[in-house]
Amino acid sequence: MRILQVTNKVPYPIKDGGAIACMNLARGFSLLGHKVTILSMNTVKHQVKLEEIPEAIKDLAEFKLIKVPARISKISALINLLFSKKPYNAVRFISGPFKTGLKNLLQENKFDIIQLEGLYVCPYIPLIRQYSSAKIVYRAHNIEHEIWERTSEMASGLVRIYLKILSNRIKKFEKGLLNNYDLLVPITERDRAILDEMGNTKPFHVSQTGIDSSVLIPNSKKLEHPSLFHIGSLEWTPNQEGLIWFIDNCWPAIHEKFPNLTFYIAGRNAPVWLQKKFGYPKIVFKGEVADAYDFMNSKSIMAVPLFSGSGMRIKIIEGMALGKPIVTTPIGTEGISTTSGKNILIAETKTEFIDAISKLIDDKELFDKIGKNAIEYIHEKFDNITTASALVEFYKMQTS
Repeated sequence: MRILQVTNKVPYPIKDGGAIACMNLARGFSLLGHKVTILSMNTVKHQVKLEEIPEAIKDLAEFKLIKVPARISKISALINLLFSKKPYNAVRFISGPFKTGLKNLLQENKFDIIQLEGLYVCPYIPLIRQYSSAKIVYRAHNIEHEIWERTSEMASGLVRIYLKILSNRIKKFEKGLLNNYDLLVPITERDRAILDEMGNTKPFHVSQTGIDSSVLIPNSKKLEHPSLFHIGSLEWTPNQEGLIWFIDNCWPAIHEKFPNLTFYIAGRNAPVWLQKKFGYPKIVFKGEVADAYDFMNSKSIMAVPLFSGSGMRIKIIEGMALGKPIVTTPIGTEGISTTSGKNILIAETKTEFIDAISKLIDDKELFDKIGKNAIEYIHEKFDNITTASALVEFYKMQTS
């Protein structure tokens, strides 16, 4: 099959959840013998030069990058708030140059499947219909309005009001795009159910993000035990909120109980105001690490205090694949169907987080059991080739 994946950000470096979700599936398609093309908006915020993408990655897919500003501006956001009913998040990605590039690509190539990676490339569906007879797939990485609803609940004052307006606009935008596509591919069963409730009537196939077991290899040679760590994009609001909550509410008690324990925080694009929160004793901020898997392998307990967001947390899947005992919230484990006490520990309150982390430090048998079960579970349920193969079979059924 000839498959085109369309993204609102270049999926390289393969570090954040969106890039991992896109490239893991591209890898699966390619290894199964399908021809993959990736058309991406090359935004100012996440600009990538084609020559920066390694040849091994380019062997998986042909990359087409189109410059799109998509700048975030307070003035533009204010104008949008006052004079538009469309969500600012979506308007930023509507681009004349991208329309032209997409049109040219469709005129020069024939595709069987055009897979739209996320909500913000769905406005291009009418253009795709004009120039291609391919099946159009909406791959829903999350329920976008839910992210902003949950984020607004964590905020206060004018910010809360603005985020409420934004989440309502995104929900209306999301509903308006339902059924414009031919096929729906949610990443979690929960998201599928929500999209059906919202009005989806198109054929669907739930396809979670798979993991590449040839890359995610547990290695305890450099393990610092006990130690605590968090890794994720630090420009993402749910990660920021969760970390601040954890540092303010949990870390003082954990540090008092285990004064030699170090809490390592890794992630890119942490704003200065957030970095100032990392000044507590025994908190070490690593910034963007060169090799995320080496970093994760070298630390023992993974803390993911997440109270907003939507979709599937890929860093949790990767952490489990590396045998990390993870302490997270119910939101953190949405879509992964874990079992607390068996392959993960679920906590919601300050006391529950402190108790769960304390148990993993004090009880090596529990630490080992959770890590071992996590590896087995992820390898059984999230193999990348199995995931990609099942999706291809769904596509073949729908195109025959």
